[in-house]
Parts: sequence; structure tokens; C-alpha cells
Amino acid sequence: QVQLVESGGGLVQAGGPLRLSCAASESIARINAMGWYRQAPGNQRELVAVIRKGGSPNYADSVKGRFTISSDNAKNTVYLQMDSLKPEDTGVYYCNARTPGYMATYRDYWGQGTQVTVSS
Repeated sequence: QVQLVESGGGLVQAGGPLRLSCAASESIARINAMGWYRQAPGNQRELVAVIRKGGSPNYADSVKGRFTISSDNAKNTVYLQMDSLKPEDTGVYYCNARTPGYMATYRDYWGQGTQVTVSS
């Protein structure tokens, strides 16, 4: 199993930056993909950004150009740099790790979430 711990959430004014961190219990170099999801009150959880092993980062259209996902394999940590934050970015942000499962299956692991609140 993979344990994930998020940190860095908090209250920030619109237009400001915030950086989230996700520390993994295992080497992220052996994880298929690492990603960030968020869930706003009353909404479904949505993909924000994902970086796949051997691939390029992908972003939701709503955050493209403002958010950047990156990784530090030596620290087993994935980051989400958020710039030009908007009130609609408010929500609980979750770190996700996708690992190989049995045969052609996969398994997702989730962190506990960290609250991001953007004020007007």
C-alpha cells in the first residue's frame, strides 16, 4: 500500500500563490501516475493535474496556465504550485497515486486531503 500525506493548504487571497506538497511512503518513480484532485462543496471530485511515469503533465482546462505539477523523486514528493488563484479554486485538494494491480488492473491510493480557501 501507498500512504500519501498532503500539506500546504490554507487561506489565500484571490490572485495569490500557494504550493501543495504530497509526501509518499514509497518511491514515486515506481508509481504509474501521481495526481491532484479537488472537491468543492456540493461538487464531484475532479482531476486538477496528473503526471504519468515517462509522460508529460496534464491539466484541467480550468487551471491550465496557472497550476504546475512537479515531482522530486529523491524526496518522494509531488508538488502542486498554484498561481493566480481564484475563488472557484476553493476546495479540498487530494493527492492520488495510481499503481499496478492484478494483471491489467490498477489501484488508486488517496491522501486525507488539504483545504484550500481563496477569498475575494
